[in-house]
Amino acid sequence: MRAVAVAEFGAVPEVMDLPAPVPGPGEFLVHLRAAGVNPFDWKVAEGLLRGAVPHAFPLILGSDGAGTVHSVGPGVTAFRPGERVYGQFLRLPRGLGSYAEYALATEEDAVARMPEQMLFTRAAAVPTATMTAYGLVEAAGVDTGQKVLVVGGTGGVGQSVVQFARDRGATVLATAAGDRSREWMRHLGASEVLDPGPLAERLLELCPDGVHTVIDLVHGAEGVAELLPAVHRPGGTVASTLGALDPEELRGRGITGINYSNRGSARLLAVLADLIGAGRLQVHIDHEAPLEEAPSALARLREGGARGKTVLRI
Repeated sequence: MRAVAVAEFGAVPEVMDLPAPVPGPGEFLVHLRAAGVNPFDWKVAEGLLRGAVPHAFPLILGSDGAGTVHSVGPGVTAFRPGERVYGQFLRLPRGLGSYAEYALATEEDAVARMPEQMLFTRAAAVPTATMTAYGLVEAAGVDTGQKVLVVGGTGGVGQSVVQFARDRGATVLATAAGDRSREWMRHLGASEVLDPGPLAERLLELCPDGVHTVIDLVHGAEGVAELLPAVHRPGGTVASTLGALDPEELRGRGITGINYSNRGSARLLAVLADLIGAGRLQVHIDHEAPLEEAPSALARLREGGARGKTVLRI
């Protein structure tokens, strides 16, 4: 099968011809038609989880994907061949990922049936980013009447955070650069769209008592620190996906700090499928490319400034 993999940590991703996996007991094989690209993918290739999780090489990159169930192993009852599914397919100990024609999963993995009538490319754009967004908004306790700042609103996670916060009745402020991106943020529900850069002074002009919640998908510790004067206290919340916070230090300042990491599940994917099917959640694709162009698509995403998701057609 065609796959995009690395031969070792830090190697340049390349297209390889590798054996298709065979489903064992409790496993099912999915013929992937699209794969979603996430920053996590290149971090894994560089050795982010080295020493924490066993890896097999060559290591096929990618976690997110969508396709049809090709075959099932003994004991699988939840899925049947021909069903359209989407979810997370990364299996590091076996060197398997979603940048490939075939991938393995189990009934315990974050894999679920796709929303009706949804394209494979759209479905592949959903899992990691949108589950992260949903979890962030839940963990931060976003609620009706709050003011929420989303830093990095135009990225794959950010666009869904804006929508989930809006649906909970919050007033959403988001950062975006360029007229088209600002228009998209307003379309998704942001009441105010701010230019990236120094934000605290502008936020205090708009919200003299500060914002209740900051969900920062971009900054390291220094960048987050610059926003703290504009966070409501006591009782404000700051959440980061980059591990940029010192929760103990923030607690002393009357702020709850959350370093959030994704927790995916088939149950959550089913919830997202219902939201998409009902038209309550939109996922914008910024860039599509064939599987063979995965290395350049990764490089493009690493340059920053994403305006939605990157997806590979398989």
